[in-house]
Amino acid sequence: MSTFHLQIVTPDRMAYDGQAERIILRTVNGDVAILARHIDYAAPLGIGEARVTDENGNTRVGVCNSGLLSVENGVCRVLATTFEWVEDIDRERAVRAQHEAEERLKELKRGDEQFAIAEAKLKRAIARLRATD
Repeated sequence: MSTFHLQIVTPDRMAYDGQAERIILRTVNGDVAILARHIDYAAPLGIGEARVTDENGNTRVGVCNSGLLSVENGVCRVLATTFEWVEDIDRERAVRAQHEAEERLKELKRGDEQFAIAEAKLKRAIARLRATD
C-alpha cells in the first residue's frame, strides 16, 4: 500500500514522525481517514481515538485531544493539544478523572463557564477509557 509522511505533534513532544499507510482520527465533524495522495485538507480536531497504520501495516492506537489536522502537499500533520498512545494511558487515573468530571458537572449549570471545561474533561476521560478497552 502507498504511504505518506505523518507527523503527530503536541506542544511538548513529537509523538510520531514517519511514513504511514493510514490515520483515522476524530475531527469536530466526525471521524476522517487520511490515506496517501489525499487532497490538501484542514480540520479542527475533536476528542477521540486515533489509529495510525505504519508503513509495515502495524496499527497503533492513541487518544487525541483537540488541535488541528492538516494535509498539505502529501504531508499530514496532527497538531494536537494532547496525544497519548494507548500503552501510555493510566487507566485508573482516567477512571478517577471521569468520576471527578461527572461530579463537577452535577454542580454546574450548562451556561456556566466551568461547565464546558468539565464537559471536555469528561469527554477526554471517556475517550481514554474506550481506547484502553
